[in-house]
Amino acid sequence: MTRASLDKQPHEVASMFDDVAERYDLTNDVLSLGQDRRWRKEVAKAVDARPAQKVLDLAAGTGTSSLPFAQTGAYVVPCDFSQGMLQVGKQRRPWLPYTAGDATRLPFKDDTFDAVTISFGLRNVQDTDAALREMQRVTRPGGRIVICEFSHPTWAPFRTVYTEYLMRALPPVARAVSSNPDAYVYLAESIRAWPDQPALAERLGKAGWSRVAWRNLSGGIVALHRGFKAS
Repeated sequence: MTRASLDKQPHEVASMFDDVAERYDLTNDVLSLGQDRRWRKEVAKAVDARPAQKVLDLAAGTGTSSLPFAQTGAYVVPCDFSQGMLQVGKQRRPWLPYTAGDATRLPFKDDTFDAVTISFGLRNVQDTDAALREMQRVTRPGGRIVICEFSHPTWAPFRTVYTEYLMRALPPVARAVSSNPDAYVYLAESIRAWPDQPALAERLGKAGWSRVAWRNLSGGIVALHRGFKAS
């Protein structure tokens, strides 16, 4: 299995990420033209982790996304369903408490975390709505969710150029730097098929999150959604 299909069977997606784990962070840096670093900083601001708070970082991969939370003094749990990603992360950052878990069936008790966040992983989950409900379950009352995900550029001419980049330029670039370039064809397809900003906000509300809002980054290439669990 080298790539997953858009029905997102969990074993296919996990296997695909196992294959790209070793060079995943480097590939993301190249494909995003370095923008992924800026996006991670914006996620950290939105999560606003504090010392001694508990943060669940879903789809954490190798743990790169977890570092900003750990640096604030928060207790961060990097969670992913790709064993390959977790193994690479454990080699690089052995001090982080890596946990294997499926976003639709999280291995945590109710009301555990002050904040739950997921970056560029929600669209790879087979059942988005079930995952949003699970994240709400493990968040304490008054806690927050922050989702960083590829979205729909707001300026129509740029949206056309961006779509062309995804489907034509991204696979050749991935072939040059990735250990599994076919996986990035799936990733491009999954980005294009993902709901827009208002549609994701509506799904958050239906999953029980309140005060849902979003903010566009890089002209809507990426959107940050945040919501709160009622106290």
